[in-house]
Order: sequence, then structure tokens, then C-alpha cells
Amino acid sequence: MDEAATRHPQVHTAGRTPYTQDQGGFRIHFNFPGLAVPEHDDHGYGPLATVVESFLDPGTHIGMHPHRDEEIISWVPAGVMRHEDQAGTELALDEETLMVMGAGRQFWHAEHTLRSDPPLRMLQIFVRPPRLGLEPQIDHATLPAVQPDRWRHLFGPTDGDAPVSVRNAVDCSDCRLTAGTQTTLPGRDGWDTYLYVFEGAVAVGGMPVGYTESALVTGTDDVAVEALEDATVVAFAIDPDAPVTRQGTIGR
Repeated sequence: MDEAATRHPQVHTAGRTPYTQDQGGFRIHFNFPGLAVPEHDDHGYGPLATVVESFLDPGTHIGMHPHRDEEIISWVPAGVMRHEDQAGTELALDEETLMVMGAGRQFWHAEHTLRSDPPLRMLQIFVRPPRLGLEPQIDHATLPAVQPDRWRHLFGPTDGDAPVSVRNAVDCSDCRLTAGTQTTLPGRDGWDTYLYVFEGAVAVGGMPVGYTESALVTGTDDVAVEALEDATVVAFAIDPDAPVTRQGTIGR
């Protein structure tokens, strides 16, 4: 029997992150998936480096700055994040759109909100590429409409069918769960899954995971996710053995 098929799931939970930075109108909370696993020697987990909860007040401008050797996904469940970059691309990202900025060898961008925009809370997800010096690129798409209690595919590896792609083995979905409903954690054979609770509270394999908490699930069997209250969750299926580089500007 294939070894991956015999792995039983383990659920490692983590509370709200203590790793934060406050830059006034721009505040960030770093969630490190690898820290959920005892004695794990990497703050990231395979190609998933970090999941950053970002806050921008109305009228905040983050000037042009560089990134390198990381894929940065911007997921905006409400509000508007306004992007511009060295290539002249200008995008307004909201709940209907998703963007991947593949920094590659180096890429400059800026972000801002208008004074008329609502306060912004979003996730910026950092994926490690398999090698250094990739060609910089932008990928963005309109997302399928949200359907309550159903997983929505957000991004995945370049050989898949997700709306946008990243250049490593991470597959991401989100779900809006109604209190009392249950679903199965998405995953792939031989991969592990990291779940982040953006709103509400759930139980993962029977383990409670609350607002801004997370769980790293290792193993391939189906794992139940039950909504203890209305919840918004984001799940990342990860190949823990994928080749990675750890020299990105933020994710490392």
C-alpha cells in the first residue's frame, strides 16, 4: 500500500499570532503555519511561508517598494485594496477579484486606499517559489460568486484549473460556513492542509479553532470542519516536500 494512503490525520492548532507590526494606518499580523507543529524547524510549512492579516485605514498609501523571490496573493473579502506596480498595472482588488504578484527576481509595487474607502482587512499570502530568479509576473482574475457552505477554489499550482496560479505546490480555497453546518477540509493525497479562521469559529476534526486562529492538519484522511458559529475560513493544501527557496523579501 502507498505510504501516503496510510497516514492518519493529526490536527495541530495555534492561537492568534503574537507577531505583529503597527505602522499607524497600516498594521500587519504574521501567521506562521510551521509554528503550529511542535519541534518543527521552519516558521513556514513547505512552500507556504506566512499568511499575513493586513489592515489599511482609509486614505493610507504604501509607496513603491520591492519584493523578490516570493509569490504574494491578495485576498480581499470586503473593502478595496488599490494596487499599482512598475509595469504600469493598476488594479482595484475587492471580494470579486484575486491577484497573485509573482515577484521573481524583483518587482516593485505600491498599495493604497482612498479616504472614501471603508477600513480594509485582508489576507496577503506568501508562497515560496521552487527556485530563485523567476520572471516577475502579475496574475489576476474575477472569482466565482460565493456560495454559502461550499468551498470556492481561489488559486493553485500552474498545472491546475484555479482562477489564478502560483509557481509552487499550494492549493487554496475559501468557504463561508453557516453556524451548525459541516464540510470536509479540502486537500490532496500526500499533502497537508493549513486552515485559517478569518471570521467566526469552527471545529476541525473536533478541535475548536476560533477567530484569527489556525490549524495545521497532517495526513490524508477526510477531516470534518464544523461551524460553531457563522464563519469565513481559508484552507491551503500544501505539498510539504515541494522544493522551495527561502530568500524572499518577507516570506523567506
